[in-house]
Amino acid sequence: MSELRRSFDRDGFLVLRDFAGPDACAALIRSAEAIVAATDIDALETVFDAQGQGHGRDRWFLDSGPEVRAFLEDTPGGPKRVNKLGHALHDRVPAFSEFSRDPRLDALVRELGVAAPLLLQSMLIFKYPEVGGEVPAHQDATYLYTEPVSVIGLWFALEEATLENGCLEVLPGSHQGGLRSRYRRDGDRAHTERLDPRPWPREGWRSLPVPAGTLVVLHGLLAHRSAANRSPAPRRAYALHVIDGEAEYAADNWLQRPDELPLRGFA
Repeated sequence: MSELRRSFDRDGFLVLRDFAGPDACAALIRSAEAIVAATDIDALETVFDAQGQGHGRDRWFLDSGPEVRAFLEDTPGGPKRVNKLGHALHDRVPAFSEFSRDPRLDALVRELGVAAPLLLQSMLIFKYPEVGGEVPAHQDATYLYTEPVSVIGLWFALEEATLENGCLEVLPGSHQGGLRSRYRRDGDRAHTERLDPRPWPREGWRSLPVPAGTLVVLHGLLAHRSAANRSPAPRRAYALHVIDGEAEYAADNWLQRPDELPLRGFA
């Protein structure tokens, strides 16, 4: 077993600096901003509600698995701002497809134990200055459940992530404690089922301020979160989630792909 795998199995995350160069990061930001510029923001209504999960009652969100759609930040009384784009950037947008299908990522997730990688979900998260909201503690497997759990999050800092603008925070070792909840879809809505009512501990969290170009790898059961952006600097990031094709993808996961857009690997 490699040292990388041992570290991941022990802590539930990896921090790989200088994974993406400045040109690659800038290209994704330009592509995302072009999508936003071409979007009628005033016509959008769906707020991405990281706290209350209110978007789980909205078809704009529930049917976004094979699409590229914009979701709003919660800014009551203020101008509309985009919280994120999702959830098939890696299949629908050439710049994101090229970035996401880097052979190094294929080799990395296989080294971490994913036998047959499939690219499931991608998001561009904006966290605009003094607007980007808090993301509470959660596990990715809650939303992208397979049996056995196989999802791995690949989080790329496209700009410097700092304590002030809402860098990732992780709870090392929490992936060893099992799944706390499931986000299940039932027809035209989704809801959270609590499997373990215990709150996440207050102590033991580790902040991950990182420079642009850093890749943070997250085990699907690792608790992680981020604070609101209270700074004048943006904190745009790209998140790609990979599952193992040898695992069973839950039929009641919120994100479902139509037959005409099947999941693909890194090739």
